[in-house]
Amino acid sequence: MTDLSVTTPVATRKRRSNLQLLLANRLAAAGLFIFGFIVILALLAPILPIPNPDITDQPNRLLSPLSEGHLLGTDHLGRDILSRLIWGTQVSLLVGISATALAAFFGSLIGLVAGYARGATDSILMRFVDMLMAFPYILLAIAIVAALGPGLLNALYAIALVNIPFFARNIRGVTVSIRNREFVDAARLSGKSHAAVLFTEVLPNVLPVIVITMSTTVGWMILETAGLSFLGLGAQPPTSDLGSMLGQARAQLFTAPHASIIPGVMIFLLVMSINLLGDGIRDVLDPRLRSGTLGRPMPVTKIDRQSKPAPTLADAPALVVENLSTGFDSGASITPAVRDISFLLGKGECLGLIGESGSGKSVTALSLMGLVASPPGVITNGGVYIQGQDVLSLREHELIALRGARVAYVFQDPLTTLHPLFSVADQIAEAVLAHNPIGKRAARQRAIDLMETVGIRDASDRASAYPHELSGGQRQRIGIAMALANDPDIIIADEPTTALDVTVQARILDLLQNLRRERGLALLLITHDFGVVAQVCDRVAVMKNGEIVEQGETQTVLRDPQHDYTKRLIACVPELGEGHSFLNRVRPLFSEAKA
Repeated sequence: MTDLSVTTPVATRKRRSNLQLLLANRLAAAGLFIFGFIVILALLAPILPIPNPDITDQPNRLLSPLSEGHLLGTDHLGRDILSRLIWGTQVSLLVGISATALAAFFGSLIGLVAGYARGATDSILMRFVDMLMAFPYILLAIAIVAALGPGLLNALYAIALVNIPFFARNIRGVTVSIRNREFVDAARLSGKSHAAVLFTEVLPNVLPVIVITMSTTVGWMILETAGLSFLGLGAQPPTSDLGSMLGQARAQLFTAPHASIIPGVMIFLLVMSINLLGDGIRDVLDPRLRSGTLGRPMPVTKIDRQSKPAPTLADAPALVVENLSTGFDSGASITPAVRDISFLLGKGECLGLIGESGSGKSVTALSLMGLVASPPGVITNGGVYIQGQDVLSLREHELIALRGARVAYVFQDPLTTLHPLFSVADQIAEAVLAHNPIGKRAARQRAIDLMETVGIRDASDRASAYPHELSGGQRQRIGIAMALANDPDIIIADEPTTALDVTVQARILDLLQNLRRERGLALLLITHDFGVVAQVCDRVAVMKNGEIVEQGETQTVLRDPQHDYTKRLIACVPELGEGHSFLNRVRPLFSEAKA
């Protein structure tokens, strides 16, 4: 629906910086500090007061740690282990990062071209990648170094080459999913060449995946390089890296274990810190993880309010919502989504919650059963009472038991809420078994009966169908059947007719009305259409910018709306035979809204 609300000043939402988000992740922060310390130490190697790492001192060979003049002791040739450790870390970092950059460049280029061009180009490039993947990567790297000759540079080339398929496969998959998106088609239609489309439209969308892959791969590159050096195929004397230090000290593992343990610990710290930091960078670059929607979601919305006693009413309604407020934690503050929402829903009554998109209807509905994702959702005030019981004070297992049993939901898009890999009857039966252990056969028969109740023809034959095999109206009926599985007292229907054609909408609304009359259900219907409200609702509550601005009997509100926003919503409902006069009626309201 077009935004009809008058523009009002909104407080600027403070977003945490990338560094703040990274530091908020404790493991990533630990990885950052450890890796940062190691990098700084390696970069300062030329100016640190440490001995030359290549000078041998046979009389002082295999000194233990904390010896005079040698903090970490000496190796089998009397060389200072601390000095060799710092310089070797510098070499390992340089080789590992360089190999990652090379593998990322060529692998990403192959993946981009193959995924965008498809056809013969895709087949040729991917068969080359498959050929590389056919060999165990470490054995292939050893074979390449053996052919080129031992050396640090050749080890770098080998490690980069064997890791190209990893990048190529990942980037090709992402590119294939993007190449036919609408913005790419629009770029082609604008006259851009294929190269321009690839590097200006596709690459920016793939770049975060490349960065994430690099950040999580560089640690393994360092480990693989160390493995080649350990076998004597990488760094050659007098140059050393962590792997060669470990390889040279293996003969003294029992007589002087510190000579091999110290570089081994450094390899462990380096690889682990890079992997932890890479996971943190992935979270920062993913906008969903940045907002907290995928960050360890809780089973119940976080509640930051004190328990309140149930309101005293002569006849307890099915549902009482009192001063409910829900917001989203942005780090520095909580941004309110709905504020001080209050309404009653009687037994057998239908209440319409109406407002334009973004007015807070769905957040309100999800808050009733603690389904707003936390993080970042937080219920900051108010109470929800079902027949006098404070829902927000229930324990987790009590609230979970309440969902689907006494309170059921019909969600907006059944294609995204139904599982694509299970038949519709199995999913309805699962809803039954979640609260009634009656056996699988009885649950399936109950599912078929419910399908017949909601008007699915040939229910026994359609029971084995998958969601994609049903029409939109049939999927919505399956969603309603799942809601009815345990004879709930309250059904919350979140825009159940969205994206359905007019005739199917009418059938779904008639079905909800009939079920309400037959079963005495209390129905909370969320919609943005006053025409739907007028057809099925006893009472209506109008939401705007997260607040209820008007509520009352449906016919009373329709005949004599009090709030300007309600008047605009009603004015947007066309009447039969009105013709062009509808535009004359709505145009002044749009002008007023813009003003």
